[in-house]
Amino acid sequence: MSRSERLFQLLQALRSPASPVTAQQLAHQTGVSLRSVYRDIDTLRAGGADIAGAPGAGYTLVDDGTLAPRTFTRIEIEALTLGLAQVRQMGDPALATAADAVLGKVAATLPSLGQQHMLHAVSRVHRFGDRAGPAASAKVDMELVRRACWREEALDIHYTDREGVASRRTIWPLAIMYVDKLLVVLARCCLRDDFRMFRVDRIARATSSEASFRPRRAELLRTYLARLDSQATASPRASGKAAAKC
Repeated sequence: MSRSERLFQLLQALRSPASPVTAQQLAHQTGVSLRSVYRDIDTLRAGGADIAGAPGAGYTLVDDGTLAPRTFTRIEIEALTLGLAQVRQMGDPALATAADAVLGKVAATLPSLGQQHMLHAVSRVHRFGDRAGPAASAKVDMELVRRACWREEALDIHYTDREGVASRRTIWPLAIMYVDKLLVVLARCCLRDDFRMFRVDRIARATSSEASFRPRRAELLRTYLARLDSQATASPRASGKAAAKC
């Protein structure tokens, strides 16, 4: 890791709402010695970052000067905090880490009162029973699926349907959807030549075929979502039943 990358990572760690952050915690997160952390903090301060604290007391990023200030109402802060907490609860590890990073960046742009509102938000997320979330049952790398959606690249998957029948499919992944307690991939199935929901917990293996279906993802996703909306209007339980039948 270059020094510039390490300084950026240090800034990100200092943006944590759970401040102050000790030098030992910062050293662990950046993978350097305590002495390097102290030097890096001095460098950030010299560059304009307003960092309060001292060795032994922990550090708090008051203002890093790199993010424009943001103004949110208290209810908007509640919405942000609640939404990101939901992502941490339901998402896979990469999404949960990203949610923490977003929360830290947003907190760093708020005035001190807004930071207090975020720290003491009254809205909370709690999952009874299985707290790991639907992503915990995934046998495939969700980052691979996300990249395939972003890049509009087909995936070759090994899939087992609800009847226990295994098959190999090539799909065009359009979106990842959380449906109640299920995690599904909305896709265009090349085998069926139609839209399908694929339960992530039933995908045994997935590999990128590197075959592109760009630029059709946005159009196909709009069409599929319109179909799902139409089915839901006709029968309120239709979407849930569709996911259960995958």
